[in-house]
Amino acid sequence: MRNVDIQSIKQRFGIIGNSPLLNYAIQVAVQVAPTDMTVLISGESGSGKESFSKIIHQLSPRKHGQFIAINCGAIPEGTIDSELFGHEKGSFTGALDTRKGYFEVTDGGTIFLDEIGEMPLGTQARLLRVLENGEFIKVGSSKVQKTDVRVVAATNVNLLDAVEKGEFREDLYYRLNTVPITVPPLRDRGDDIYLLFRKFASDFSEKYKVKPISLTPDAIQELLNFRFPGNIRQLKNIVEQISVLEYDREIDADKLRHYLPKEQSSLPTLIGKEPKSEQAFSERDLLYKVLFDMRRDVSELKKLVFELLTHQSPERDLLKEHSHLFENLDHHFAPARGYQPADTAEAFYLPVKQAQVSEYEDQKVEDITHETEEESLSLEDKEKELILKALKKHNNKRKYAANDLGISERTLYRKLKQYDIEE
Repeated sequence: MRNVDIQSIKQRFGIIGNSPLLNYAIQVAVQVAPTDMTVLISGESGSGKESFSKIIHQLSPRKHGQFIAINCGAIPEGTIDSELFGHEKGSFTGALDTRKGYFEVTDGGTIFLDEIGEMPLGTQARLLRVLENGEFIKVGSSKVQKTDVRVVAATNVNLLDAVEKGEFREDLYYRLNTVPITVPPLRDRGDDIYLLFRKFASDFSEKYKVKPISLTPDAIQELLNFRFPGNIRQLKNIVEQISVLEYDREIDADKLRHYLPKEQSSLPTLIGKEPKSEQAFSERDLLYKVLFDMRRDVSELKKLVFELLTHQSPERDLLKEHSHLFENLDHHFAPARGYQPADTAEAFYLPVKQAQVSEYEDQKVEDITHETEEESLSLEDKEKELILKALKKHNNKRKYAANDLGISERTLYRKLKQYDIEE
């Protein structure tokens, strides 16, 4: 692919930048476009994946057919099968008429399935059948229908990780990943960041009838050093804010910093330095992990002490000899026997008065072992408990419960299935 050809493609589809990584991704898209091969576009949210799907469609023999872009994460799990494959009248509550799905409407064209990693497993099985045989069945029907649709999929998550977790079908992954295209994040595109800034500044100058903003040399360096976790979408929003709010049209580094969000500081390294992803631990997860680890360590330590006390050994005599060391301990992090915690926080810290070592000399090791087993909790147990409390608090309304828990409604639905929770 000659450089002039890539430049013409950029002009046609409004792509700004000269990064080698960007040029290579465009080259792959152009080369695969004339074929009917399935394409999987990977890249962070806001990096411009949809532009590549349009390149593939417009440069293919299907360019005169329909092109439909669908965000799989935005369609509720209960209706996505109907949206994609259609339904028969009366097939479910609210199905007042027979409806054609996107795969029927787009026959002869291209479907762009964005956020394919959010697609439910049942729908993934239906999609696999379309990709392999060109066949689908409407919801509520038994009639097999044919369609000739090219599928271009996109994801901002690692689908191989999702496969290992059982959240994505392995056979569908390899069927989609016939030709992979990786769209680079904005922070890896070097001077493209400033080129895009100038393009957006010009666009908003024309839109709002104002003089375009410009950057001083120190501001340009500040811009290039920022990581832009939201990629092109974030940069565009920042340029629009500055264009509207600033009277002085030349922006220096200090002024620019007011519009660049501060890098989120992470918690101290607790689980190792791993790459950030959508599956990374949240602060709440990290706190739960620390607290559960502390609880386990205390239980193990208590068991060890009691084993020493209940056996004739030099260590037992040594503990009895220095029992005064325990006198200043006001609290012991262990739940009282048979006590049921009232809420999550109380389950972690249940202070009881520290007794003298001599009071435990006759305690049996079997009792302590039993108590330790009762105290052990898994993250799954605690997660289920929190879900039940959130549902009870909001009268089984999943939307409000999910908001309270800080997760999406779809994730909550999967958790209800996972833990077999009946609403």
